Amino acid sequence: MMKPSSGRTTVTVTNRRRSMNGRPRLHQAVCTVAASVVLGVALSSCSSANDSLAQQAAAGDNKNYVAGDGSVTEYSTALRGAPIELDVPMMDGTQLTSADLQGKVAVLNFWYAACAPCRLEAPTLEALDQEFAPKGVVFKGVNLRDDAATGEAFERSFGITYPSVLDKSGTVLLAMSQYVPPQAVPTTLVIDKQGRVAARILGVAEKSTLRALLTDAIAEPE
Repeated sequence: MMKPSSGRTTVTVTNRRRSMNGRPRLHQAVCTVAASVVLGVALSSCSSANDSLAQQAAAGDNKNYVAGDGSVTEYSTALRGAPIELDVPMMDGTQLTSADLQGKVAVLNFWYAACAPCRLEAPTLEALDQEFAPKGVVFKGVNLRDDAATGEAFERSFGITYPSVLDKSGTVLLAMSQYVPPQAVPTTLVIDKQGRVAARILGVAEKSTLRALLTDAIAEPE
């Protein structure tokens, strides 16, 4: 994925989109950037240039959400950024910290109750949480707009058993802005065992695609 040559670095990310028959299809997006450029800028410029959802989110057209097409960006292990930093309150009154995710594959799903695509994907996320919990995978939600009562009502309605962060202040969203466009909700991040973002889904998380991303992340060495 990364081949140094004459002071330049080639960054390759893979975009998966669903084909007409529902099966994932692969698209390669390759960007060449100066080696001195910060990695986050390299990944952002590469993925955004080839991602219509990111472009829509950047347009700032006051949509409540950006309807997703299931597009996925995967980051090779050599090119992932620094581990994410978390120390935020959960809706259940507990605190979520980076240490809680250390050595585990994790899913962070950005959502809010009135977001129609969030409601569409909720059963998928709960089903995958149940499927992968025995393998040590941790699911966490990040509620971007609601108060605790509204968020809890959503969780009861859809049978969501994993907890969510209350992020009306935008603390988590700001910290993850490299990966989560402000209006691209839902967004789902797969976090590797080192606490780094391994993959991103902009829009509704398709079950087979997220399952494949989690399976790959689990198989990676610690």
